[in-house]
Amino acid sequence: QVQLVESGGGLVQAGDSLRLSCAASGRTWSYYAMGWFRQAPGKEREFVGVISASGESSYYSDSVKGRFTVSRDDAKNTVYLQMNSLKPEDTAVYYCAADKQYLSWGSPLGIDYWGKGTLVTVSS
Repeated sequence: QVQLVESGGGLVQAGDSLRLSCAASGRTWSYYAMGWFRQAPGKEREFVGVISASGESSYYSDSVKGRFTVSRDDAKNTVYLQMNSLKPEDTAVYYCAADKQYLSWGSPLGIDYWGKGTLVTVSS
């Protein structure tokens, strides 16, 4: 069992940066690929980015590539989402997630564990 708790959301202006954190617990969480999804009002939940269990590789959706970075600090049991050059279209609830599979994050279906989400609002 893996428990995930997000923090760091808030209201920012377009062009600003924000870092989300995800505190993970559970005996085997470090063996999981960790990542982020987001869901805007009235839209489906979409993939943002993921980092492998080893921390050596990651990949991102085209909409955030080059602006967002996922990292992990296993010593602190924490996963981060660094978001730069934020845009109003980045406004969403951001969910931390964990899954044993690294290459199957294109869809939220089948993801093993979820946090409850944190709201990010980007004003223009």
